[in-house]
Amino acid sequence: MSEAAATDHFSAHAAAYARARPTYPPGLFSWLAAQCAGHALAWDCGTGNGQAAVALASHFASVHATDLSAEQIAQATAHPRVTYAASPAERSGLGDGTGDLVTVAQALHWFAGDAFYAEARRVLKPGGVFAAWTYTLLRGEPDLNAVVEDFYRNTVGPWWPPERRWVDLGYREMPFPFAEIPAPEFEIRLEWTLDDLLAYLRTWSATQRYITERGIDPCVELGIRLRDAWPDPLAAKIIAWPIALRCGRTT
Repeated sequence: MSEAAATDHFSAHAAAYARARPTYPPGLFSWLAAQCAGHALAWDCGTGNGQAAVALASHFASVHATDLSAEQIAQATAHPRVTYAASPAERSGLGDGTGDLVTVAQALHWFAGDAFYAEARRVLKPGGVFAAWTYTLLRGEPDLNAVVEDFYRNTVGPWWPPERRWVDLGYREMPFPFAEIPAPEFEIRLEWTLDDLLAYLRTWSATQRYITERGIDPCVELGIRLRDAWPDPLAAKIIAWPIALRCGRTT
């Protein structure tokens, strides 16, 4: 599916998305940069609020960051080495063979297909690197995990778009027309309060569809259900997300 044909699940709550999404570990970007022969230009496709783009700017002279959603781009973090553009995945606006790295953070499942992959290969230099990653369901203390997993699969489960299955599979079995580079394991690990967690869960596309179609915020009831696992809502707890990373090189 092209990004242009895909449903935009995030523009309507772009500001909340920018505030509540977890941040990626710096080591991920250091490792990606180390795989690249050059560091002149990186393209971050599906950039959202620019989180990955800004991190890449510590390693590349210039970062071109694109997203289908103009609302998301409007919320993106400004950086002197990052240029933002609202455009579909298959039209980057970059020249042939100009990119050292193309990244897609938590977004490949929305637009993976021949048109996007052709654009990525066109943009990359010979031997350039392509990397896409997704983070799977969060993990915390066992009591918390049980309630969140029930919310994920049962409460908002029917509202997940079909593309979500690729996230559940950790992008395994997804078409990947690059020479695979074995990647180390990474995870996101943060200290969050209960309000932080609930704000994040409200950014899920399934939660937003639930709210739109039913007129009820399911996170209100979820907050009540989590009282046993989180008796002091102001106390910070460790929340972790395993990162599923696929990395490859043009040949």
